Amino acid sequence: MENIKLYYMERCPFCIKVRKFMEENGIEVEMVDINADPKNKENLVTLGGKVQVPCLDLNGTALYESGDIIQWFKDNK
Repeated sequence: MENIKLYYMERCPFCIKVRKFMEENGIEVEMVDINADPKNKENLVTLGGKVQVPCLDLNGTALYESGDIIQWFKDNK
């Protein structure tokens, strides 16, 4: 899937839920750990106006909430 990024934190339970779903369904997107580099967190805030993960960046549009992200993947396989 092109132009899609998942902003996440390694130990966030909601992020783990999304990442597990992705792994089980062979879904690959660019993964961005917001704790790996301060710029990642800045980019997340620029995208959606807040520091909340998981956040799926859909070519510049932020989608939050693990259930909504999983549903988006189901609808857009």
